[in-house]
Amino acid sequence: MSGVLDLVREDLRGFAGYASARSTRLEGEIWLNANESAWPNPGDAAALCRRYPEPQPQALRERLAALYGCTSEQLLLGRGSDEAIDLLVRALCVPGRDGVLYTPPVFGMYAVSARLQNAPALEVPLRDGPAGLEPDIEAIIATAKQGNARLVFLCSPSNPGGSSIGLAQVERVAAALRGQALVVVDEAYAEFADEPSAASLLPRHENIAVLRTLSKAHALAAARIGCVIADAGLIAVLRNCQAPYPIPAPCSALALTGLDDAALARTRERIALVRAERERLRAALAQLPGVRRVYPSDANFLLVRLVDAEAAFQRLLVAGVVVRDQRGAPQLHDALRITLGTPEQNARVLGVLATLEPAA
Repeated sequence: MSGVLDLVREDLRGFAGYASARSTRLEGEIWLNANESAWPNPGDAAALCRRYPEPQPQALRERLAALYGCTSEQLLLGRGSDEAIDLLVRALCVPGRDGVLYTPPVFGMYAVSARLQNAPALEVPLRDGPAGLEPDIEAIIATAKQGNARLVFLCSPSNPGGSSIGLAQVERVAAALRGQALVVVDEAYAEFADEPSAASLLPRHENIAVLRTLSKAHALAAARIGCVIADAGLIAVLRNCQAPYPIPAPCSALALTGLDDAALARTRERIALVRAERERLRAALAQLPGVRRVYPSDANFLLVRLVDAEAAFQRLLVAGVVVRDQRGAPQLHDALRITLGTPEQNARVLGVLATLEPAA
């Protein structure tokens, strides 16, 4: 048994989950084992949706494993990385006992999943320094040990901060918490960064898991496909905790088309454009009198502090531009998060914010 399985809830270590009609590979011409309709829906002339889909579409699983540098047995498909976060919290954390550590300001689903599981929330705020919003690695390790953390979420690049976490730092946390906690690196924006994936650390650290998604760089947000990469034994446990048919067949087919060689080449071109626009917009925003600070970013967005964030938010809305208001997040009382759009869309943002008044 892999040592990382000792982190799974004691009551789930022998849990087999639900065995659906597609759990066992069977061959036949007439399928009468899943109580499906014998006829397609009138709106589904090609009968693409009459039968239940594969629980884990193997072709898509293999394509993503090749893309992310792991084996298919180390990868579990789910409904975005959100489902993976929920599965990890439910499978590893005993309610009221095992803590979930995260680093605000950060993606809110870690806290939501912890709350739903009644897992103690352990917060280690990011430090706001010259290089941006960065994790306090020593505080993360100390808090995790003292608070009985079973899961430690590290967002890299972070949302909304935009900074990446170096692999040496991830490795330090994993080594310090071996046998106590799983270190989960959320790489939703990794395609826009230079830092290598933490998946490369799995051969040395079985208590690391990595989250990836097709929602951002691959422009498939509505398909709701993400994955968790981890020890194969842990992946099997998570699969037993997952709903029977998480990936709709049309979404799986769309994802496979969106990950073929031609599509990946086009995606790489668009990533390069986003990175160029990120630097152009960052430099231009930093020169505006109404802007206090633009944070460095390895993602497809910029976090911006403004003299009057309310005025900026409202003027952008009047101009038809919707950005993310971050003023309710810890430490970000004057900040907006601006996703990089097309060059024309970014020019409109600059034009609006250029009209803001400087500080009195």
